[in-house]
Amino acid sequence: MPDSQPGKWSVVAFGLIFGAVFLLHLPLLRLPYFWDEAGYYIPAARDLLHTGRIVPQSTPSSGHPPLVMAYLAGWWKLVGFTPLVTRSAMVLASAFALLGVFRLAVRVSNRQIAIASTVCTGLYPVFFAQSTLAHVDLAAAGLTFWGLECYFDKRMRSAAVWFSLAVLAKETAILTPLALLGWAALCPLLGRRFRTPVCDPGPVGHSPLLAPLVVLAFWYGYHYWRTGYVFGNPEFFRYNVQSTTHPLRIVLALGMRIWQVLGYLHLWVLTLLMGWAMTRSPIQDGAHERPRISLPVQFVFGAVLLTYVVAMAVVGGAVLARYMLTVVPLVVILAVSTLWRRIRAWPGLVAIVCLAFVTGLFLNPPYGFSPEDNLAYRDYIDLHVEAEQFLQAHLPTARVLTAWPASDELSQPYLGYINRPIPVVRIEDFSLEEIAASADNRSKFDAVLIFSTKYDPAHALLAAWGPWQRMKIRFFGYHRDLPPPVAAHLLSGRIVFHREQRGQWIAVIQLERDEEASLGPG
Repeated sequence: MPDSQPGKWSVVAFGLIFGAVFLLHLPLLRLPYFWDEAGYYIPAARDLLHTGRIVPQSTPSSGHPPLVMAYLAGWWKLVGFTPLVTRSAMVLASAFALLGVFRLAVRVSNRQIAIASTVCTGLYPVFFAQSTLAHVDLAAAGLTFWGLECYFDKRMRSAAVWFSLAVLAKETAILTPLALLGWAALCPLLGRRFRTPVCDPGPVGHSPLLAPLVVLAFWYGYHYWRTGYVFGNPEFFRYNVQSTTHPLRIVLALGMRIWQVLGYLHLWVLTLLMGWAMTRSPIQDGAHERPRISLPVQFVFGAVLLTYVVAMAVVGGAVLARYMLTVVPLVVILAVSTLWRRIRAWPGLVAIVCLAFVTGLFLNPPYGFSPEDNLAYRDYIDLHVEAEQFLQAHLPTARVLTAWPASDELSQPYLGYINRPIPVVRIEDFSLEEIAASADNRSKFDAVLIFSTKYDPAHALLAAWGPWQRMKIRFFGYHRDLPPPVAAHLLSGRIVFHREQRGQWIAVIQLERDEEASLGPG
């Protein structure tokens, strides 16, 4: 049972959470836009700001609902279009999401567990990094936490409102109400079959949970009316749905999704501690043992977890960890509750988990991961700012061969990297095939901006296992970026700028032409 109603603590809790999150992210608030921010979300929100249209015009629509883009456009209208405003607005959304974690944990357990779970969630590297990035996943997760708190409080209409807002933030948020509806139909059958109290007692009507389905259907109907396709542009749909249904890829993605909710970026520390605690007897407080989170609640958490893990193994071309932000806090709440119930020194163990998460923010893991999952994204931005400002200062009239997202960074000054646009010739990546093909068209560009498009550790786990490398290439679009010296040799150029930082790198290659004077190394 919860120790109190969480409502009276919400204002104080939100103030404390927002203050802590804002101060911790203060050094990051002026960074230019990064990767998918620059490629879709910022252009889409900027279109809404300037045209009032909720379907983007300057970039192909991915079919994402417009709530987060409208939220950002509203802040820009009030305060101004700058990265500081954008990232501060996302910090506000992050604090709101963490307040949702707190309220949910109070509802299903108690205030001690809620505080510890909220701190752990806020410091978890993926959640921390996403707290300033203009993506939609964290906002959708936060609205879902508020919906789950209402669900467990049996306020189904309020839950339906929160879940409807969540699906307007991101379409995949529909998975939570679908899981709840499915579990409501299944749990009575399982309860009778196994004679286990898996269902929350008492009549509760679940029909309001159909509302998010209706809301999402209306959005897709409007999107089809405006664009002629339902789920995003054909290339987006092919990449995220049609190309992900091979059985072997689903199995591999399923394993990756399980790792992301139980082990990724030091989550394994919390999971192992929870497993160890399960071997201990519950603590006796007087004549009573400390209570667990009720079994019906645990089963609901499990239903939502299972739905997300399976669904996100089937869809989504990029198996990004941020797609699982809705369910990782559920694991955190369950794990912290287990530690509280069974280990008297549980605050010390939670501190160890927090220390592990903070370490994961700064130290990259011994396996490939997305730079947006910890502070590696700051390294990426710093490298690109330096290289692109070098281009602007030393090769101001050069036509630059590069790949996305640097192609957008150079051509769109509002992304924050340069002051004026630089003409670009875009290639898909920096693989041997792409660079070799570009060597035959050297007359079309004067310089090359080449950079690491992914993080590859020097001694990666499974790097020597050939079958895994082939499966990554086949199912997950993996490629190897050519090192700058090799690319410079193939393109008959010379490296005039080169920087490396914690496993990421960037270089500028100037093509050798008889009529041009070459620059020395940068």
